[in-house]
Order: sequence, then C-alpha cells, then structure tokens
Amino acid sequence: MARVAVIGGGISGLGTALMLGRRGHVVTLFEQDERAAGEDLDRDFYDWARPRVPQADQPHSFLAPVRTVLRAEAPDVYADLLARGAHEYHDFDWFDAHPPQRDGDEDLITLRTRRIVLEAALTAAVQREAAVDVRRGCRVRGLAFAADRPTRVTGVETDAGTHPADLVVDAAGRRSPVPGWLTAAGCRPPVVESHRAGIAYLCRWYRLRPDGPRDPGRVKTGSVAPFAMAGVFPSDNDTFALSMVLSTADPTRGALTDPAVFEAVLRRFPACAAWLDLAPEPQSAVLAMAGLDNRWSSLVDADGPVVTGLVNAGDSLVHTNPTLGHGVALGLLAGQYLAAHADEVAADPAGYHAWSTRTLRPWFDAQVKADQTNAQRLADAAPATDVRAAAVAACAFEDPVVMRARAHVRHLVHTPDTAYGSDEVDRHVTAWLADRPDFAPAHDGPTRAEWDALIPA
Repeated sequence: MARVAVIGGGISGLGTALMLGRRGHVVTLFEQDERAAGEDLDRDFYDWARPRVPQADQPHSFLAPVRTVLRAEAPDVYADLLARGAHEYHDFDWFDAHPPQRDGDEDLITLRTRRIVLEAALTAAVQREAAVDVRRGCRVRGLAFAADRPTRVTGVETDAGTHPADLVVDAAGRRSPVPGWLTAAGCRPPVVESHRAGIAYLCRWYRLRPDGPRDPGRVKTGSVAPFAMAGVFPSDNDTFALSMVLSTADPTRGALTDPAVFEAVLRRFPACAAWLDLAPEPQSAVLAMAGLDNRWSSLVDADGPVVTGLVNAGDSLVHTNPTLGHGVALGLLAGQYLAAHADEVAADPAGYHAWSTRTLRPWFDAQVKADQTNAQRLADAAPATDVRAAAVAACAFEDPVVMRARAHVRHLVHTPDTAYGSDEVDRHVTAWLADRPDFAPAHDGPTRAEWDALIPA
C-alpha cells in the first residue's frame, strides 16, 4: 500500500484522501487553512472569508457523479449529507409522473445543497478515518525530489520539514503553486490550456420564512435575456440562491451589487420572480465572482509524464467556470480513480493521465465550447436564432425522452453531440416542431430597455 500526501483540503482533497484511506493507503492531508467546516453550517458558510476559494459561497447543484461516487465509496458520507439537509432532485420530478424507467434513469439525480454541507460531511468522515492524518494550518512549501532522479517526486516540504511519500496528489485548487515548483526544479513545464470565460456571476442567498409560503409552484429554475441569464438554486435547510450571469464587459455589472437593484432586475426574470414572491429572508449580500477561466493543466506532454510520483486532481487538473456545475463531480471521479489505482499511479502515472484525458477532458472541451457561445451572445446581446437548439431546450420540459437526453448531458453521461444526436431525440424534437409551426426562439427575461430603466444613473 502506498504512502500518499495530498496537498489541499478542499472537496477534491478531502474526498481523495478519504477514498485512499478506505482502500488501505496511508494518507497525510496538508491544508494551510486552520479552519475546517464544522457543525454550524450557516456560520461557516456566511462568515468564513475564503479568498482562495472564490466559489465557496456561490450556489451549487451537485451532479449525479457526486452521488454515485459517494454511495459507492463512502455511503456514510452520503447519509450524513442528507441528514445535514441536502436533498435529492430527479430530473423527471418536473413531470407529474416519471416515465417508464430505463437503465441509468435511477442515477439522474441532482443533490441540492450548499457546498459547505458537503465539506462538513467529508471533513467529519476524514476525521474518523484512522488511515488519514489531517494536518491543518500546515503549509506545503515545495516538493522533495529523488537525488538520482530529478523528475521523481518523493514527498513534500512543509514548515515542519520533509514529509516522504510514494505519491503526492496536488489538490491545491485553481491557484496551485505546484506547476511553478516543477519548472523551478528543472522539470519540463506542465501543458496548460486556458480559455477566459468572459462572464461574471452575482448571487444572493435567501431562506424561506418558517411561517411563509414554501412552494413557488412548477416554474423553471432558469430564465434568459439576450444579454443575461438568471436562475434559482434550491438548496439545503430552506435556503436558496438567486444567481445572475452576464458579460464582464456589461456596464451595469457594478450597480447590481446593490441588493435593491439586484432584486428589482431579477423580478424581470420569471424563474427568480416566483421565488422572490415567497417573501424570503435575505441571508447575504450580493456576492460577485469574475475573472473566470477554463483551464486544463496536464502533467504529461508529447514525451510522456513531465514528473513521476506526482499527479494533479480536482481544480488543479481541470477547472471550469460554474455554469454547468462540473467541478465537484470531476474532482470526485478523479479521486475515485486514484484510490483504486494508487500503487500503479505511484509507479507510473501514465495510466492516470490517459484516463483523465479520456474521461474528464471531453467535459472540459464541452464547457469551453459552451462558454465561447454564451460569452459572445451575452456580449452582443443578440437574439437567439437557432430554432432547433431552442426547440430542444423547450421540448425537454414537455417530452421525457428529450428531458432524458438533457439529463444525460447535465450529469456527464453523454456529451451534447451524442445525447441530442440520437435518432430517437431527433424524431421527438421534429414531431414537437411539426405541432408548432410558428415556434421561434424567444427570451423570457427583460429587454435591454427594461433592464437599463432599473439601473441608477
């Protein structure tokens, strides 16, 4: 069994360490932040300043792989997650009744919860795991290398000295210092592909009032305007977030951090208006996140692995902007693979790199493609013109066959080209359009004039 050092105690680091420990490996997890997610979820969520984790207070919906990995590797964590208030939502719950089940339908489930709830459940499980030693407040300063093999990592350098390991997992996140340490040590540089997303997020958190209305009725969770997207993220313990996405070049972006302006604008989006009509209690300021990119950081080039004894996982390997919610799912899938193959990865990481390229890379490419389309559309504020794409989106909420294809894309079962390109989906969308000869793409959000009228001069 391998001795493994994990750099970073976020969700990917915690999940990877836990799964490794439960496979019998001896794991040491290093996290420079002394604080851990605990029992007071609201305090940890709203009052914990985490500049290195800008996504921590943004809304999340955890995709099916999060659920399937946890149920397979750590069912106690999954049970704890539900006990702490997370709840399941099946994509077919939109309909009055689920259609006849097909293989795989049972897994098309989103976990609705704040990120902190999953962090707390993983933290508690890691603390119970005897094979995992968590060293909080311990910063990793660099990597240790073999004297006779300068591209072989043999451990990590910390404030407390050198910690030897057969395998080091970089789960330090999107700002990981590991690539810099590798090049400084004379290794070939990692191969990094980065695409600026060109979009910004704003969100605000709310809680339903105990004595107030609880259900907005059957309303979609998303609405769109030519230049902005808005949505609702139902979450744990009666909380939910209202979120907005717009171009970083939008001149009104700064004004939207005013809660009154933010809510006035969101009332122009039906999805958000329905939840604001429940008179919820605001729980946060308007929280902004920008400067986003999609980045793939590969530790293998045309000549093979640039280093051995070290791999990256989570956001250190692949991070995407949160539009499609891939991050945690991809991180836990990588952790699951590492836990099952740690000894062979420690000896030769080529298999892990091949697996990640085959399994994770398609979702990075899909996100880049979607972001390029969205960023251009939001910046141009151009009306939608693709009738077929608009029909697929609308038809999904009326036809379970198309909803299943949509769910397969959302939950990382099939890429969009595969899911929507099947003959069955094509027949259903074609029939749907034939019944609606006047169908044309449309937006349910505000016009630019309506939006601008709500922005203070």
